[in-house]
Amino acid sequence: MAEIDESSAPQGGVKAARQETDVIPFVRDFDFAYGRRDLVAPLIARVVAENPGPFTFTGTGTYIVGRSERGASLAVIDPGPLNDGHLQALLEAVDGRTVSHVLVTHTHRDHAPLARPFAEATGAKVLAMRPPAVETHASGGGDEGDAEAFYPDEVLGGGEVIEGDGWTIEAMATPGHASNHMAFVLREENALFCGDHVMGWATTVVAPPDGNMADYMQSLDTVIARSFSTLYPTHGAPITEPEPFLQAYREHRVRRESQVLKRLEAGDETIEQMLPRLYVGIDKRLWPAAALSVLAHLIKLCREGRVTADPLPSLEARFRLT
Repeated sequence: MAEIDESSAPQGGVKAARQETDVIPFVRDFDFAYGRRDLVAPLIARVVAENPGPFTFTGTGTYIVGRSERGASLAVIDPGPLNDGHLQALLEAVDGRTVSHVLVTHTHRDHAPLARPFAEATGAKVLAMRPPAVETHASGGGDEGDAEAFYPDEVLGGGEVIEGDGWTIEAMATPGHASNHMAFVLREENALFCGDHVMGWATTVVAPPDGNMADYMQSLDTVIARSFSTLYPTHGAPITEPEPFLQAYREHRVRRESQVLKRLEAGDETIEQMLPRLYVGIDKRLWPAAALSVLAHLIKLCREGRVTADPLPSLEARFRLT
């Protein structure tokens, strides 16, 4: 899910807040058609679900990993939302081959709900991290909420290796956007299916209570250290030059944290006071989502002992430098 801030700002607005994302080399144009199977690499095909929106960009991209010959075993990553058309498109895309594993990066509604119907139709097992405790997501419902009643056949913790005909996938825990976010490494391509941890078209939302900025930054550093050749986000185009992209992505978060600290130094005490300064020129309808991003930074700063909150960190709390 995309962070609704600078990258989603209306054209023609004041550019102060946008400048920090302008340095990220976003990739927003790519060739796709809903329901069409596109071969994006020798072992990777993609089918995009027709669920476009402000959080999902053009829609959920489901990845099919494996050889093209009949009878070959496949892994399918992020089947997506409950959508009969997308289910049929996926079944047609894998026809004649065997789906052995359905992998889910996290349990948000634009990624996980179709996993069980698709697995039942193909005889595959569903693998994912354990769903989070029942907890209302701070960003509300919609695509960002968790899929109801989702539970995998096999619970992943990170480090597991899954093999098929000519492919090897490693589970890589990347909490932050969601507490149960799991990315998947395709070793043969040195590629990472990064779910919503990194997206090519926008920055990623980190929304408490399930989203955690400290975890997110640590996971981002873990991804950077692996030097992947290609990143495949669930929404949008592949990122074919990961190193400069990831560095810019990380620097965006560091700059935002610095801006939050400067607002506290200037005397702001509430998120409501900070938003007009941090998100200059941004449509006010987007401020509720932007506030969650600021809260995630403030929670991280409180846990580091650099900021205090009264009473506890929340959208309504008062914050001060220590």
